Amino acid sequence: MRVLIITGGSSGIGQATALLFVQNDWHVYELSRHGNDNNGIVHLSCDVTNESDCAEAVAEVVRREGHIDVLISNAGFGISGPIEFTRTEDAKRLFDVNFFGALNISRAVLPQMRQQRYGRILFTSSVAGLLPVPYQSFYSASKSAVNALALSMQNEVRQFGIKVACLLPGDVSTGFTDAREKNMSGEEIYTNAGKAVEAMEKDERGGMRPEKMARIFYRMATKRHIQTYYVGGTDYKILWLLGKILPVSLVNRIEGLMYS
Repeated sequence: MRVLIITGGSSGIGQATALLFVQNDWHVYELSRHGNDNNGIVHLSCDVTNESDCAEAVAEVVRREGHIDVLISNAGFGISGPIEFTRTEDAKRLFDVNFFGALNISRAVLPQMRQQRYGRILFTSSVAGLLPVPYQSFYSASKSAVNALALSMQNEVRQFGIKVACLLPGDVSTGFTDAREKNMSGEEIYTNAGKAVEAMEKDERGGMRPEKMARIFYRMATKRHIQTYYVGGTDYKILWLLGKILPVSLVNRIEGLMYS
């Protein structure tokens, strides 16, 4: 049986992905702080910001299964607000989950994957990691950091038969939107901040279904040859391609106008 470990699999993209893999006869272990066994998904309690939690959860999967085929590092959350008025401790907490959480769980699976000389490490990133969104700067920065981590790791672990890739969703309709932590400080100065966040969240609520991202993750896990980046949604692929062709300053200005 093929074995998947997924973090942040109790809701949204993570839950849809975990269910799809179970339906295709994978053994799926969902790692999060809160959750329960669900429709064949085995829940293991794990705080991804805690290295020991990650190591213990992975060791338990290896004890039960003897191998790990795929890790999907999906745990994350968002904050919004002007850079100037976002508390440093809030930005650090976001990076602790979005970036260091991805690092911790990756480090935990690498010894087993190196030993078995195969495996895939897949990250949930974001289009915002390539095209940063105003008033969502720290989320964008954390996903940009995940992209850089994936690229570096890809070259380091290729020699062991391990493949690394990122899924970069655009707007997806999940509970992520309502869970975003909004910082309202400074809106009397940055008067377009509230409007920008409102427009962004409207796009998210009308966005793609998480099951679409789950299907992309399944292809990433099962195709023989995989790309480094998979952009979720045709509109976002076009936007990404324009970002590669046009001058950075122009693309950034256009994006600023979209949320002004």
